[in-house]
Parts: sequence; structure tokens; C-alpha cells
Amino acid sequence: MRPSLLAAVAAVALLPAAIASAQDRSAANRLIDEGMNHSQAMQTAQHLTDVIGPRMTNSPAMRTAEAWTAEQFAKWGLKNVHKEGFPFGRGWSIERSSVRMVSPRPLQLTAIPIAWTPATNGAVTAPVIVAPMKRERDFDKWRGQLRGKIVMVTMPGTGDEPSSAPFRRLSGEDIAKLDVYVQPEHDPESADRRLKRLDFSQKLDAFLKAEGAVAYVTQSYRDGKLLHGEGYLFGRGETPAVPGIELAAEDYRRLARLAKAGPAPTIEVLSDVRYDDSDVNAYNIIAEIPGTDPKAGYVMAGAHLDSWVAGDGAADNAAGSAMVMEAARILAATGQRPKRTIRFALWSGEEQGILGSMAYVEQHLATRGRPGDAPQTGLKRYYGWTNRWPITPKPGYADLAAYFNIDNGSGKLRGLYAENNPAAVPMLKEWLSPYASMGAGNVVQRTTGGTDHVFMQAVGVQGFQFIQDPLDYGSRIHHSSADTFDHLKGDDMRQASVVLAGVLLAAANADKALPRPPVPTQPAPTNPFAYTDTDD
Repeated sequence: MRPSLLAAVAAVALLPAAIASAQDRSAANRLIDEGMNHSQAMQTAQHLTDVIGPRMTNSPAMRTAEAWTAEQFAKWGLKNVHKEGFPFGRGWSIERSSVRMVSPRPLQLTAIPIAWTPATNGAVTAPVIVAPMKRERDFDKWRGQLRGKIVMVTMPGTGDEPSSAPFRRLSGEDIAKLDVYVQPEHDPESADRRLKRLDFSQKLDAFLKAEGAVAYVTQSYRDGKLLHGEGYLFGRGETPAVPGIELAAEDYRRLARLAKAGPAPTIEVLSDVRYDDSDVNAYNIIAEIPGTDPKAGYVMAGAHLDSWVAGDGAADNAAGSAMVMEAARILAATGQRPKRTIRFALWSGEEQGILGSMAYVEQHLATRGRPGDAPQTGLKRYYGWTNRWPITPKPGYADLAAYFNIDNGSGKLRGLYAENNPAAVPMLKEWLSPYASMGAGNVVQRTTGGTDHVFMQAVGVQGFQFIQDPLDYGSRIHHSSADTFDHLKGDDMRQASVVLAGVLLAAANADKALPRPPVPTQPAPTNPFAYTDTDD
């Protein structure tokens, strides 16, 4: 064949790809215009935070959020909007609370009830006793000394001043450090150690009840008068008997100093909390933009809708939920008709063990363990799940081509973690390329954990987390009383919504699917010669 003819044939052969690329770039322009000039991301986040407020799983506010987000998806024209339930446990919410020091002087203290602990049934007043307990063997030291007391169970310590700036953005050097393959580490005994620590909460509650304690108090793990109030005994039959309160670190240490100097201060605790047992199921909210090829499968984006209650759950994770919802709105408003279906999920129960996305995996993708394995609930389910073998893919396992998760605050998206999948890097970079000038063109090898893509990764499904500018998420916002709308950055959230919409559309229209890892099989221990440090 003559060179000129060969060139002509090659040009014709490349024409469909060139047309597709031009179409993708044109679509990116429409997404950018809609997302930057007509955004509703901040309005969505404001309603979730200021209007609905904190969304504890199965609480009345979470039920309101479930209904409102589903209504928004339907209003924007998404299809197959529905909720998918899974067993969870009790709802819980705070009506009001107050903690005051009565003696040696009156002083209002900064405090919050610990999640899923019971009410005090009116104000209770009692002296404190500093009785740090973190292991079962510590109980013997305090036996017979706690009756009628409010028990301070945390070791007070000293002030914890920050050593780095509380607000920051990632530099190129910071991102480059993330581009490293992290060798997997398998420690089959680690889950057992975590389960023993989980059981300690129930053992501590039983001990305090038996000893006649009035209430117990923990110290906030951050200074700066920040509160958190996390608690994990949410299952039916797990409800604690003794009211629990978290005190700001500064107030906790003040009480501890007074108790050390003597006499012990007296405090008044009022915890007016409510349980809701009307529905023990939690619900994920699902919506779709249908694909034009029913056999092509689907791509997916998700964020967890639930939050803790010390703040309004803004950065964690109304921000991620609003960005996922805004990406859905952008794609619908620009009339996109992708080849693959694009599915959107707002997860529940993430804060209690990533339970919502785990339920989705088990319902749609794969199961873990053998049919005769004993069922597990709550955090025991979370800690034990990845140690269950074998993994059995379900009929829909291969349908999910890629999942993208947002759960690190409201910071600008800087790219994607490839999650130790080197073969996926070129395609991920291509999908991000129209948004590189927005700062989102990076792909790094590093794995990430602690949020709703991890159980998809755990069964070999492509689940990815975005790199985000940290802002003040880790330093003071995550799970804290400062997690309010004021800390969300509108410019970042608009950028993130556009980038997410663009990546989803590129993944939905891609001619080739991402290279998949193999279905995981039970690994050998990374260090077969390790000894376990006994810790009850």
C-alpha cells in the first residue's frame, strides 16, 4: 500500500475516536458552564445543614434528609429514585443538654451527651471522681468508690496545642508524596483486638451501673472547646444504662485539677435525649441517569448523608452529599445521555461502620463468608467483615464499572487516588484531563480508607476516592461542634461538582472499561512470625 493511501486509511480509522473526543470536550464545556454559572451546590448544602441540621443515622432529622434528598433528585429529573433499607438499630437525638459546675463556684461547662447514652431524667447533681479506666483490669482499682458519683473516666493529661497551621491546601510536593504503591498488610488478629476494645464500652457501662455511678464523663480529644459526642452502642439490646457526657478538654482538665487539690467539685448534668424505635432500618438513597446501552453496566458516585450531632454535619458530609447531588443535577440539566447508566448514592450508617455502602455491596455486588457463618451486627459487623472468606460475586458484580466517593470535606478536588491499581492510571488521567487547569488533574497510587469506597475495593470492585485540599477538616472540623456551614468553601464545591460530573460522564461513555483487579482471595499473614501484645 502506498504511504499516502496508508495515511488516508489511518486517518479514516481514527475518525470515530476523534469525533468522540470532540464530543467529550464539548460536553465538558457544557458541564463547566452549568456548574459554574448556575450552581445549586451551596443551596443544597445550606438546606442540609442550617435547615435539617445534624443527621444521626435513624434520627428524625435523618428521616427528613432522606425524604428531602429523594425529592430533589426527582425534581431534577433523575429516574429510579428510591431508598434501600438495611438493618441498623435505634434512632437517637438530643432535645437539650446542660452541664454546670455548682461548687466551688457556679460555671457553665461546654458539654454534649454521648451518642446513644440514656437521658438523666431531669438534672442530677453529684460530686465528680477522677477514675481513668481504659482496660477491664482498671475496674478493680475503683471498685466500691463510685456510688453516687459522676465518674470522669479519661486520663486528664495536659494541654494539646497545635503544632501546624489549622488550615492548608495541598502543594504539588504534597500530592507527589501520595504517588506511592502501598504494600498490603494482612494481620488476621487485628480485628479480634478491635472487637475486644469495642466490648470494653459495654463492660464499662455494666461496671458503672453495678457500682452505682450517677453518670460518666469523657474528655474531648481536641482542645479549643471542641466537642464530638461519638458513641457506638446503637443496636437494640446494646443501649447503655448510665448517662454519658463528653466535656470540652479545657473544662475536663479544670475539674480534674480541682478534684486533685480537693475537695472534689460538684456538677449538675441535664441530658434530655430521645430514642426512636419506629423503624430499625436505615436507608440509602439511590437515583439514576439511565444509560442508552442496557448491557453496558453503570458507573456510580456516592457520599454519606449521615453525620454526628455536635455540629451540623457540614464538611462531614453534607459537602460530599451536596457535590454528588449537584453533579447529578448538572448532568441532568445539560441533557446528558450516557452509554452506561450513572447511579448516585447517598449512604447512611457510614459513621457507625460504613454500614450503608456495605449493605449495598452485599445486596448488589458480592457476599463474604460462608452460609453457616454467624450473623454480625453493628461495629462487630464492620470489624469482622473483611476477615470473612470466601468472596462470592453476585450476578450484578461485573455491572459496576467504577465508583467515585467524596468524603473529605469541602476542599477542592485535586485528582484521584488509584487505590493501588497502576493499570487504571492512564484512563483516570484521561478522564480528569479537561479539568487539569482547575487543579484536578492528578492521579496517585496511594490507597485510602475509612469511607464508603473501601468495601467495594475489598471485593475487587473499582472504588475510588478523590484527593481534596484538606482546609481545616482534619485539624478542627471532622466530627466536631465546629462542623457548620461557615467552614464550607463555595468556589471549591462548585469546582468539585463539575469535576465529579465530568469524570462520571467520561467513565460512563468510555469505550473500554477500567482494568479490574482480581477477585480477592484470603491472603497469607504479612508477618507469620509476629507475636500479639495481649490487651484486654
